[in-house]
Amino acid sequence: MYFLDKQRNMDGSRVFKVKNNFDYPIQRDKHGNFKIKSGETLRICLTSDFFIDKADEWRMDVWNIIKQRPDVAFIIITKRPERVLDCLPPDWGDGWNNVSLSITTENQLRADERLPILEGLPFKHKQVIIAPFIGAVSLKKYLNKGFIEQVVAGGENYSGSRVCKYEWVKSVYDECVEAGVNFCFMETGTYFEKDGKVYHIATKEKQSVMAFKSGLFNNVREINYNLKMPSNGTLFETEPIWYKKHFRERCETCASKMICNGCSDCGLCEK
Repeated sequence: MYFLDKQRNMDGSRVFKVKNNFDYPIQRDKHGNFKIKSGETLRICLTSDFFIDKADEWRMDVWNIIKQRPDVAFIIITKRPERVLDCLPPDWGDGWNNVSLSITTENQLRADERLPILEGLPFKHKQVIIAPFIGAVSLKKYLNKGFIEQVVAGGENYSGSRVCKYEWVKSVYDECVEAGVNFCFMETGTYFEKDGKVYHIATKEKQSVMAFKSGLFNNVREINYNLKMPSNGTLFETEPIWYKKHFRERCETCASKMICNGCSDCGLCEK
């Protein structure tokens, strides 16, 4: 993200509250319907870290938004699991059904540092993201404990990308298959090594296609977020519109299809 922010003439170290879309999950269109449909999945704060200390003053506002949309699944991604317990809302209990916590573990050092913390956190859904995949990782001892639902892996992109090796990905895939845990290899990264040869794969689209061709996917369990409408019914002034995933022909060879929210088939991309 620092690389991308630099391209936009932005300071990647600056943490700020966005102005227009902070409350996007509860924004409505001109017909009074929510822009985010019931049944959609949202990933929160992808360009920063939801539990970064500089965002402490706004986090409760986000929890309040999430609480209003129990019909939407929210995935929170962080590399700061040690801060999570101190940042949960007072009525959190053992977790909200529609919220999943995903911890990043780019190598074995970070896996062994962060996953024992993840195990003890009160979340109904827990995932691991190995991205950027920059070193061999074994998750076997954590997967066998049964608290991880899904593992997503991907190589590194942009300036100074380090090599991602096929055998690293295959090893974690095998561990997930053995443990009955979902595994998605979403992209190779810019440099991908297999059988001793390093390939330069310039575009993210091509990286996704090559990851798809690897066949390293294990989609064996449905993650049930138990989505439901607000119990008091006051949030919805119109009938809820349940989201239906739509995939186009080009999506069939995209490695991220397994974890993708699909599209609403609005037709804009055809124009």
